[in-house]
Amino acid sequence: MHQPIAQARPSIYYRYQVFKPWLPSAHPGQQRHNVAIAGSGPAGMVAALELARHGVASVVLTSELQFSQGSRAIVFTRRSMEILQQVGTADRMTENGLPWRFGNSYYRGQRVFRMEAPHDPDDRFFPMLNIQQQYTEEYLYDACAANPLIDFRWGNKVVQVEQDADVAHVTVDTPEGTYVLDTDWLVAADGGRSDIRTAMKLQMEGASYEGFFVIADIRIDLPMPTERLAYFDPEWNPGNTILMHREPHGIWRVDYQLPPGETPEEALKPESLTTRIDAQLAMIGHAGTPWEMDWCSVYSARTLTLPDYRHGRVLFTGDAAHLLPIFGVRGANTGFQDAQSLGWQLACVVKGLGSEKLLANYSAERVGAAREIIEEAGKSTRFMAPPSRGFRLLRDAVLSLSLTQAFVRPLYHWRTSRPHAYTHSMLNSTGDDNGLFTAGPAHGAPPQNVRLAADDFLLDHIGGGFDLLYFTEQAAIPEVLQAVVNAARVRGVPLQVIAVGAAQPVAGADTTLADADGHVRQRYGVQAGGAAYLLRPDQHVCARWLTLDATRLQAALQTALPEVRKAFDDTRQ
Repeated sequence: MHQPIAQARPSIYYRYQVFKPWLPSAHPGQQRHNVAIAGSGPAGMVAALELARHGVASVVLTSELQFSQGSRAIVFTRRSMEILQQVGTADRMTENGLPWRFGNSYYRGQRVFRMEAPHDPDDRFFPMLNIQQQYTEEYLYDACAANPLIDFRWGNKVVQVEQDADVAHVTVDTPEGTYVLDTDWLVAADGGRSDIRTAMKLQMEGASYEGFFVIADIRIDLPMPTERLAYFDPEWNPGNTILMHREPHGIWRVDYQLPPGETPEEALKPESLTTRIDAQLAMIGHAGTPWEMDWCSVYSARTLTLPDYRHGRVLFTGDAAHLLPIFGVRGANTGFQDAQSLGWQLACVVKGLGSEKLLANYSAERVGAAREIIEEAGKSTRFMAPPSRGFRLLRDAVLSLSLTQAFVRPLYHWRTSRPHAYTHSMLNSTGDDNGLFTAGPAHGAPPQNVRLAADDFLLDHIGGGFDLLYFTEQAAIPEVLQAVVNAARVRGVPLQVIAVGAAQPVAGADTTLADADGHVRQRYGVQAGGAAYLLRPDQHVCARWLTLDATRLQAALQTALPEVRKAFDDTRQ
């Protein structure tokens, strides 16, 4: 029988709650489910919340009785915050997190590079926000617990998965024994050490780097801003790299590379941790400042991905699907994008709005994103932790030149995580005007936010289904377009029409957004009325037109929802 830890985890800033296990004896008569999710980390819970937003129920199975130990993922990007806005937790993250946009790189006591992440008045969220993962999980769990479509089962560990053609039989172990849960689809969100991935004998592709890094969270009062700090080749840790981040509640993360040959066990001895943290504090001018340890761990940098995220009735997401280095804050942020993409496409399959080609598309898009991230992350990793003598010579040359030569300093840039553009997605329209636009988000790109008023932004009005942004100053949406929209809705396709430009409500539109100064049109590369964008439920662009007509809108919807052409029959006029 599975016996999860029932004692609250220690922390000097976070009070852990131990939840009661879900026991099968209290819930007789198990039914078959549409979706089960193994894992209650950020990716698993975002997937559950996304499915629920589209009306699909799920069961979340987690082997633990409490949130994860330690701060873990602490830096969340603007795009992640936009995704969390959709599932209802962004306000709590913003209220309690620390926003920032600058990163600093130091060599021999001199700042040699300062990164500035873009931020303008059209952005609701800062480029980055620091907050410990326990809080992120707490906010997501509260949203899950409040949603009647999510059945959350603490202390339930997936131990076996067997598949038939149309069902997965999931054996779940609990503190009182096992039971079998039958589900149409199993989402494997069980983390970097995925038991499901291991049991299915699936191999990841990519590279693992030999060096180890220590993460140490300490409570200390440092009069320093919330900015990323990177120190290269310091005297107390020659040839290696140290990173520092401020976290809420007076916590600082000190992240340092170990010399070759030192084991994780040796590195985590209290005397080793104390010596190195004291040396780092002395180097930055705060020798003798008292500090207290909260949590520490050791990790190695890996750039790995499964080549396919669908295996029968099992769909992989988050760290179960890929392992990415922390340089560039890629892990949890990539997991959010995975979960958002999977959520809407799986929901469409479950509800019969699209064929299983959508799941192949989910895999193709997110594997492509992982490979792009791996290429970028590999550059950062090779600079932070050179894997060979040749890379070290190159890195050391950059370090030395950076003291006097400004042209090499941008090589310190850590290539921060950015949302992937699904440029070649099978869901993108082939008959629109994408190639004729000179500005605005292109095929597969996430949307550009626009400030409409003091606390009102374009993305506040978008999400939950397909969105048609129709630019017009006319009194009504053309009837031929309304006919296509209505036919899609009759078949259950969630499709919202947002009229942009008119000062008064536009007939046939669900929402009208005024654009008196043309700012929205400028951001989207639109100059005349009748132009339009079609956004997928994950807000990425799948079609855009300089002039929209009914035939092309119908075709774009057919492309975005494969094999549901009957939904749009008899709409042409």
